[in-house]
Amino acid sequence: MSEKLIVVSDMWGAKKGLWITSYFGYLQQYYDIEFYDSQQLGNIDVAISSEENVHKAFVDGGIETAVNNLLRKENEPAHYLAFSTGGTIAYKAALKGLPMKSLTAISATRIRLENKKPKTDLNLIFGERDEFKPDFSWTQEVGADLKVVSNFGHMLYSDEKIISDVCLELLEKVTKKAV
Repeated sequence: MSEKLIVVSDMWGAKKGLWITSYFGYLQQYYDIEFYDSQQLGNIDVAISSEENVHKAFVDGGIETAVNNLLRKENEPAHYLAFSTGGTIAYKAALKGLPMKSLTAISATRIRLENKKPKTDLNLIFGERDEFKPDFSWTQEVGADLKVVSNFGHMLYSDEKIISDVCLELLEKVTKKAV
């Protein structure tokens, strides 16, 4: 029986995420994958789908709605892979008790505003040039480690090299034998 992997999209959901199929290509043979579109989780419906409007909708209640919907939908421990706003949603849901075996959050935009870390195996990845990455004082205060990738910005999760590296780490979680 395969392990369950829950994937939570960035703020664009399935609309601008062709890159996400690369993750599925690597992982679907080893994981039972459940995909959540962040906009659907957050009941985001904006007339003009600009970056500013979508971001504002998430900040003005969409993130909390998405967290609550995720908590309602998932009640068994699973691995989570989440991108940008999706990483924030999964992180906040874990803090509210979402059962998680692990969380790999890439470019999780608003976790820098949290003052605790969830009690799970945590892999936080940011590009060195990501303006939304938490600073060193946050990592010290919260007790979280960040993996910072040189020469990348916020969208590093759409780069094929990063996709390959992240998937390799996730595959090791399910393929290595217990000692």
